[in-house]
Amino acid sequence: MPSLRIVRVHDLSVPGSLSRVSWKLSRTVLRGGTNSNVGPLLGQRTGKAKQPYCFEVNDGALFAFAGVWDRWKDPNGHWIKSCSILTTTPNAVTASVHDRMPVILDPDCYELWLDRGMQNMRVVSDMLKPYDARMMRSYPVSSRVNSVANDDAECSTPTQATPVQTQTTLF
Repeated sequence: MPSLRIVRVHDLSVPGSLSRVSWKLSRTVLRGGTNSNVGPLLGQRTGKAKQPYCFEVNDGALFAFAGVWDRWKDPNGHWIKSCSILTTTPNAVTASVHDRMPVILDPDCYELWLDRGMQNMRVVSDMLKPYDARMMRSYPVSSRVNSVANDDAECSTPTQATPVQTQTTLF
């Protein structure tokens, strides 16, 4: 059986682009937060390597990403399940590391986001904004987080950022 595939849906911050996301897709929330070892990790390129960063909400509290999911049968009759994390423009905390950030829902919006009857695009669009940067912090973490074999608290332990390497010779 194929596993669930998660991808990011970009550019929902552009006015009108939410209309490109089918209302047939079901809205979902995906758990995030360092307490679950699934903080939103983004990499900043430093030479050939990427420095991963952990972004926390409310000092490491659990939170929810806005997502959409669907399932359909492929030509061979096998069910394909897919899930997408929605992204938006970065806030002040994430902008120095990446040009996008996952949509982190305000806890007061969870029920409304999951309400299948809510199809007012303006209301839904208002939930897809950058999370309040004053409620977030970021810090560099070890590159060991880049391996699925590592699934422990050490993955979200703060570390020193890898210094940017400058090229001193041409060859």
